[in-house]
Amino acid sequence: MTPRIYVAVQPQEFDLLFEPEVAARLRDAAEVDFAPSGTGKVPVPPGVGQDYDVLITSWSTAPFEPETLRGDRLRLAVHCAGSIRGLYPRQVLEDIRLAQGGAGAMATAVAEMALTLTLAVLRNLHIHDRGLQATHDWQAGGHGMLGQALHARRVGIVGLSRVGADYARMVRGVGAQHLTAFDPYVSPELADELGVELLPLEQVLAGSDVISVTAPATPETAGMLGPAELARIPDGAVLVNTARSAIVDEAALLAELSSGRLRAGLDVFDTEPLPSDSAFFGLENVILTPHVAGGTREARWTQGRVVAGEVSRFLDDGTLEHEVTAERYDRLA
Repeated sequence: MTPRIYVAVQPQEFDLLFEPEVAARLRDAAEVDFAPSGTGKVPVPPGVGQDYDVLITSWSTAPFEPETLRGDRLRLAVHCAGSIRGLYPRQVLEDIRLAQGGAGAMATAVAEMALTLTLAVLRNLHIHDRGLQATHDWQAGGHGMLGQALHARRVGIVGLSRVGADYARMVRGVGAQHLTAFDPYVSPELADELGVELLPLEQVLAGSDVISVTAPATPETAGMLGPAELARIPDGAVLVNTARSAIVDEAALLAELSSGRLRAGLDVFDTEPLPSDSAFFGLENVILTPHVAGGTREARWTQGRVVAGEVSRFLDDGTLEHEVTAERYDRLA
């Protein structure tokens, strides 16, 4: 029987993820059917479990009940995007195998954005640009203002995830010498390889001039950086969050930023899109980006290649390189 794949992804999103030659690999491996074109979220048809061997989903896939996937035929679902838990509840692992194609592929892009925000805040790029654009005046643009060098800063990383590990490599490559991290799940061997000292969270926060949040959002990490934790961070330090807003108490962070005690580069927020009356707007010591840290062309293409590779391997010999097991599911964002 010829394998069949159902793609529950908007056509324009599929084209963004799968280069033509990669899409051709999918079609060579199986018969591929696409969801009907539309402008909204793409539904997963009720009969997918009976009619298809593989399901491919992404950001544009509509939520569905777990029962939708049950059937005699469906054996694998592969998610192109980042977080998998919002679409696939844990119980689907009882019926099918699950693989993730997005998170690892976007790790480098997210780490690049974390590094970009770190450097931009330290070197006052937002202040220079806003001043020059608003006044066309050299002095108002901050001529003579001194920034801070990353190589001389103490860098703390909250969560040595794939993003956190990439960020550590990048800041060390730029010249940072003093790196610490909090992550109870990371092996000492990986920390040594990265040149990072593992410390309790309180020590990482109190001993860092830059804090990069790269932990997954789980029940365990929700609100991990609250008022008491933020208060430990030294005056004038920079907090960068390219992970999830839930990890940081947003009200407490706003209080610290509004007072001017801390600076920040933020890509994630409790409410997205950020409301027009948000208190984050107008803060001179903050750079805001609209949840775009993982959005590079290369990251999207890598996501497509990872998904196509998983599907091909699975159909060939049943193996997966990015499988989401029950144990791993519990630690995912």
